[in-house]
Amino acid sequence: MEINQPEVRGLWLPLITPFRDGRLDEASLRRLVRHYAAEQVDGLVLGATTGEGLTLDEDELQRVVSVASAEVAESGRAMPLYLGLSGSDTRKVVAALGRTATWSVDGYLIACPYYTRPSQEGLVQHFSALADNTERPVLIYNIPYRTGVNLGNDAMLRLAERSNIVGVKDCCADQEQSLDLLRRRPSGFAVLTGEDVQFHDALAQGADGGILMSAHVSTAAFAEILNRMIEGDRQGALSDWRQLSPLPQLLFKEPSPAPVKHWLWRAGLIDSPEVRLPLMPVTDGLAREIERAYPPRNGQ
Repeated sequence: MEINQPEVRGLWLPLITPFRDGRLDEASLRRLVRHYAAEQVDGLVLGATTGEGLTLDEDELQRVVSVASAEVAESGRAMPLYLGLSGSDTRKVVAALGRTATWSVDGYLIACPYYTRPSQEGLVQHFSALADNTERPVLIYNIPYRTGVNLGNDAMLRLAERSNIVGVKDCCADQEQSLDLLRRRPSGFAVLTGEDVQFHDALAQGADGGILMSAHVSTAAFAEILNRMIEGDRQGALSDWRQLSPLPQLLFKEPSPAPVKHWLWRAGLIDSPEVRLPLMPVTDGLAREIERAYPPRNGQ
């Protein structure tokens, strides 16, 4: 078995995509990337679920990548950027890899095919074809409650044998499956939780970090929990988590990313809380609840 070189670990942010008057808001995007480049964020994922990637046309997605990569370069940080891709037709996802081959990204976060519910062998062949068609690292996104199909651990471990399949964003919603994967994974295959409310538990069980929408808000607090776990201060991490855990519960009361976009707008980090249909803005009640619980400071 070839040993993977892990490209993903720590605290990653699935960056929202700001819109204004129906268009990509590049000024707000620049502001966001500058802000999080100065925080304890280990990487950004662009155009994924939180980034409303399914509503972006290719030109918009390319602009998101171009703007974000320019701002990261300007910051002087070596912060990797991954691009979110998904699709139910292997040929089309392969074509997307080809079209984005010259874009300034370091790797891909690729979701399991949605709706078609392929077999485990079909999933292995799908991701194998994708890995064969890019030299960049691929992070698998396993989220069966969205896609309708669960990539089991036996199939996952077959894919982990490939040198450029470097890990998984784990949203399988099955603790036993997650624990089994952590026990059996090969050296260098990264497991990051995508379940914000399970961040502490996942770290305690041996996960390498998280890709967390909620970390848009209390970035330093999420990073501190991770740092405490790395340093072996489990009691301190648990104490911090008990204070922070209501945040992801609040931000997922209504469909993401509308709640976090509302907070970012109130904090002055984006110029509009706009989402694209079929998503809707947060209700007035949740907006008030968010602002009471986490009063945004301008330029937070």
